[in-house]
Amino acid sequence: FSEIVQMDEDVQYNKVEDVVGSHVEDAVTFWAQNVNRNKDIMKIGCSLSEVCPHANSVFGNLDPKKIYGGLFSEDKCWYRCKVLKIISEEKCLVRYIDYGNTEILNRCDIVEIPSDLQFSSVAKKYRLWGLQIPSGQEVTQFDQGRTFLGSLIFEKEIKMRIKAAYQDGTVIAQAEYGTVDIGEEVAKKGFAEKCRLTSSPDICEENKSDPSQLALRNLKNPIPLWGHRSSQSAFSRPKGHLHGRLSLHLKDENTAGNHVTFPKDSLAVGDFNLGSNVSLAKIKQDQKLIEENEKLKTEKEALLENYKALELKIEQTAQELQQEKAATKDLTTHLESTLKTHMGSRMKSLAAKVKLLKEIRHINIRVRFGNDLSDAIKVLEDGHFTTLVSLDELEQIWAEYNMAQEKIQACYNEDEGHILIAKRNEVQQKLFVAVEAFILEVDELPLNERLKTLQDLSTSLEAVYGQAKEGTNSEDILGTFYDWQCSKREEFTNVRRETETSLQLLVAWFQNSQKMFDLSLEESLTLEGTVDNIDEILERTESSVCKELEISLIEQGVIDKEIILNTYSQVLQKIRSEERFITTVLSKYKDSIEFKNQIIDCLNKSPSVDRLLSIKKILKGLKAQLRWKLVEKNNLEESDDHDGSEIEKIKQEIIQLRSSVFQEIYHEREEYEKLSSLTQRWFPELPLLHPEIELLKYMNSGGLLTMSLERDFLDAAPMKELSSKRPLVCSEVNGQAVLLKGYSVDVDTEARVIQRAASYHRAWREAKEESGLLPLMFLFLCKSDPIAYLMVPYYPKASLSAVQASMPLTSEEALKVMKGIAQGLRTLHNANIVHGSLHQNNVFALNREQGIVGDFDFTRSESQRASVNMMVGGLNLISPELKIGKPPSPSSDLYAYGCLLLWLYVQNQEFETNEDGIPKVGQFHLDDNVKSLLCSLIYCRSSMTAEQVLNAECFMLAKGKSNPNPEKEAEYEYSQSNKEDELKMESLDKYKEKTRSDQADID
Repeated sequence: FSEIVQMDEDVQYNKVEDVVGSHVEDAVTFWAQNVNRNKDIMKIGCSLSEVCPHANSVFGNLDPKKIYGGLFSEDKCWYRCKVLKIISEEKCLVRYIDYGNTEILNRCDIVEIPSDLQFSSVAKKYRLWGLQIPSGQEVTQFDQGRTFLGSLIFEKEIKMRIKAAYQDGTVIAQAEYGTVDIGEEVAKKGFAEKCRLTSSPDICEENKSDPSQLALRNLKNPIPLWGHRSSQSAFSRPKGHLHGRLSLHLKDENTAGNHVTFPKDSLAVGDFNLGSNVSLAKIKQDQKLIEENEKLKTEKEALLENYKALELKIEQTAQELQQEKAATKDLTTHLESTLKTHMGSRMKSLAAKVKLLKEIRHINIRVRFGNDLSDAIKVLEDGHFTTLVSLDELEQIWAEYNMAQEKIQACYNEDEGHILIAKRNEVQQKLFVAVEAFILEVDELPLNERLKTLQDLSTSLEAVYGQAKEGTNSEDILGTFYDWQCSKREEFTNVRRETETSLQLLVAWFQNSQKMFDLSLEESLTLEGTVDNIDEILERTESSVCKELEISLIEQGVIDKEIILNTYSQVLQKIRSEERFITTVLSKYKDSIEFKNQIIDCLNKSPSVDRLLSIKKILKGLKAQLRWKLVEKNNLEESDDHDGSEIEKIKQEIIQLRSSVFQEIYHEREEYEKLSSLTQRWFPELPLLHPEIELLKYMNSGGLLTMSLERDFLDAAPMKELSSKRPLVCSEVNGQAVLLKGYSVDVDTEARVIQRAASYHRAWREAKEESGLLPLMFLFLCKSDPIAYLMVPYYPKASLSAVQASMPLTSEEALKVMKGIAQGLRTLHNANIVHGSLHQNNVFALNREQGIVGDFDFTRSESQRASVNMMVGGLNLISPELKIGKPPSPSSDLYAYGCLLLWLYVQNQEFETNEDGIPKVGQFHLDDNVKSLLCSLIYCRSSMTAEQVLNAECFMLAKGKSNPNPEKEAEYEYSQSNKEDELKMESLDKYKEKTRSDQADID
């Protein structure tokens, strides 16, 4: 900063400085920066920004002559400052010496700066020459004067003619802004008065006031931002006047080097007896010359700028003309070369377009004019089925019949029931007649063929047009479509006719031209009639061919698309409506056929239950015979001289009788199923008319046949006992291996077992083979012992534990099995049943691909079943919430399911678990989809359901691999068969684009 210091010390008097106002103190005093010091200010700012953030804050006594770094509160930037006054231990009044404004800062915001920044201020304090603040001036006028001076000099470039300088550095100068004398303007407004130069020490003496107090009062108004922050222009508001007697150095304007020192109060306007060579006229004359010189200088600079601009414009214009000349030359050369081959290029282009047009005419463009839609409308109108004569009557009688059935179903009085049955039979007779008439009418209609036609039609239209619009149902749409189609067809027909006509004219011209150039012909032709009209013929031919190509290739407009889409949506709605009608008719037809077949033997009478009663009677006799044979066998075995052959003979008879008993039990269940179906569909009076068969009991048990038998009937040979802890035996009934599981029951638990087993069986019955559950066959209650036997199918060595011990499932097999188990859980959870006992011994893998969920202990509640500690491969199947005492839920079933799935994949690998016993899935290298499912099942089960498990990505992929979709294969074959046509269309499009590009080049 040595150059900056030297610049501050180089003070010259009577010179003109260009400065920018930065701060105003009163109407005659302000701070300003030399315009040449802008780089110095920037340099200082950069240095302060690097030094101050790391400098030490000041402490102890502050030196008012020393320069510090201060953090300005408004922009949080560092500036050089001097301390004017210590306000308190923490606060100081400072002046920013490079701008002139003041501020109260905390000590922590004042830092020490290095010695190379300890030089004089950039901003100088100026005072208007020959002016002073009037004594006794009011504060309001004082503030207005300061504001007025600020409007003249703040952040404006002004000229300062230096007259003198006070000992404190204040410069006395004449300020000018353009042709405006700022001092005179301030005096004119009355904010300051002129002072006389006199030897009296009191003339220009101002009221003494502490500068620091004045600065403090100025802080009540906002501090202005400085030079480069010109968005604000507020000024400090002082409450007093500067004071003190200052030494003045005045330099004569005409005699350089003569310095005279005057007291401050001896300066006044109008008295210039400072030297013999000074006169007011001379000053005014010099001032006028200076102004004229500046004006001429400004005009000269403006003329020079205009000259340079015109010179640049002339140069640019010359370059543009040169470029235009070169372009014109190139164009001329191109045209000359093009004219030589113009006819050939034109004919080549026309030939390419005609070739493209031939290919387009071989491709069906009927879709563009909606011909397929008009064909579809014709198909709808020709064979449309709206209603059937017998259908309305049938539906009316059927509703009456259903109401009569509901009344019978709600009746519990037999006498009243007979009356209702009689009325129902009358309606039934009418319904039977209506059903026969309906069946005859439907048999004569090709409903299936019509439905197939509609389905094919909708499929073809959807393949072309895609998704239809909703809510379009108006006959005006079809009228608009027909008008549009006729217009388009007429336009296209005219264009095609014009194309063919023009091409014929061109062919005729070539034929005539051949004669013109054939030298062997003696006949002479007229040139005007043969050659002159070729341009007209070519123009006409090109225009017609291009127009037909445009109609054939250019994409339809928005209005055309809207008309076609509305028509397509209307046609599709009509197709869907007729499809629904035909589907309804076929459904009614199916119900009518079933009604006729069921009712024809029971017309005007209820179905017979004699077969069921006969079965029960046979079963009763067989039980008596079996009971007698068992007694006879026991007596023989207890006698001393029993015959072994006789006992063996009786055992064989017992086996035969026992097989007959179970055979009749199967027949009884079949008859119950038949009567239950008849009751639900056609004859609700059966339970009322035949209470002895206990049909309602069977229906309420969900179709699970429950009966009482002696224990000896069940334990008879060849049944084999499988468990010593509780009765568990297996046998074969009707060629199927079955398992009898015995449960100890009492009076209370017996009813709960029946209820739980019925709920389970009802859930299985809804989907049967698709349920994913182990079916329940029979429930037997022992007469003499408190034991309930449940008969289920027996799958030896099919449990997951047995399968994994013998030959572990592969990954693909495991996914198939676990998907079936997920289906079983979905069936149970949809029936509001929580399994609570899902483990490897109660889940089965049939044929290593079908997974089913086994039944559970029906004598126990959900909580009791879930309280058993279940482990698999070191994994605890008890979910964390069950461990803390929460009731079992579908979520706890899914946790056990997830652990089983993980066990199938990792098999004998060691498991790492967290503090809650939850396995860490991330330690194993698994398929991403399987790992994602496991994380959801084990960590995020609260938001998972069995339905979501079935829809998991891993099961979808497994399904796709194991069960290829024949429809997908058919679609693939269809797409392959059309591949050649698609390639042809693609080549045609490419050729079309190439032709357009060639035509653009020719044009």
